[in-house]
Amino acid sequence: MQKNELLLLAQNMCKELTTIIDTEENASKEQLANYLYESAELIMNITDKDISTTDFAETLFHNAYKEIAQKSLSSYEKTNSNINRLTQMHKETLEECHSESINLSEIIEKFNDIQTFMANEVQKANQIILQLSDQVKVLEKNSNLDSLTKVFNRRALSTYLKELCAKETLPHDLRFLILDIDDFKTINDTHGHLAGDKILIFIANIFRKTLRDGDKVFRYGGEEFVIILNRLNDTQCTKISQRLLELVRENTLVFKGASLKVTMSIGTTKFAQGDTPDSLISRADKALYKAKNKGKDQMYSEVIDGV
Repeated sequence: MQKNELLLLAQNMCKELTTIIDTEENASKEQLANYLYESAELIMNITDKDISTTDFAETLFHNAYKEIAQKSLSSYEKTNSNINRLTQMHKETLEECHSESINLSEIIEKFNDIQTFMANEVQKANQIILQLSDQVKVLEKNSNLDSLTKVFNRRALSTYLKELCAKETLPHDLRFLILDIDDFKTINDTHGHLAGDKILIFIANIFRKTLRDGDKVFRYGGEEFVIILNRLNDTQCTKISQRLLELVRENTLVFKGASLKVTMSIGTTKFAQGDTPDSLISRADKALYKAKNKGKDQMYSEVIDGV
């Protein structure tokens, strides 16, 4: 890793650490130590191949979710213990009911105690659920993942493009793809927005299974995705684009007994020295527009200066 990459990594770590501490009501020294320990292990395992601070942020985000899961398990164990106590109280009360002499007032008092205990436990559980839900919402807001499809989101794309375009020289050839689901509004109007969500997840899974580890997938917004392919020439980019179109076209999603088939259009372009995020997106958008106008379910490539 070069010096500028180390600086970006350190800055991102500080930002993530500050966010985690800020969102914790009772942040502890142990949490800080665990975070730094896990971060150190992650850094030692990072290779120079295709490294980005965005990838690192995603890993830390998952670690934060892991911590919430641990809290949930701890809360469950405590609640389970309290329920066992409650069961024992019921048992003792029922045993007293079978005795020859029944003290009705004492039994009523015990059942009132049990009812109060149960109400308190339910209230505590609800409070914990609300706290954990709030933490999850904060993490999703500050994360680099799209909450529906679990690919990178637009925020992550913006960060990645800024870092990439700021480099003096590009490390290797990169291709930028914008992919748009054809007639997505019709799908939502016909089958409902839940069907639309299922299709977005369905397509994101196709991308994950088809592309290489070094390629990056982002949900750009609505029914649009962005894919960044590295170390590919024009012929290879066209081949992968056609493969993605074929997989989306030929696979069927079954939703509530209905078979849903969709197609996509793709606009592609090549990263050029001096590109800004806006110029890159604009060029790919033009290519996507031409693919749509040519009949959809196809790709079109936009070149710059004949390249």
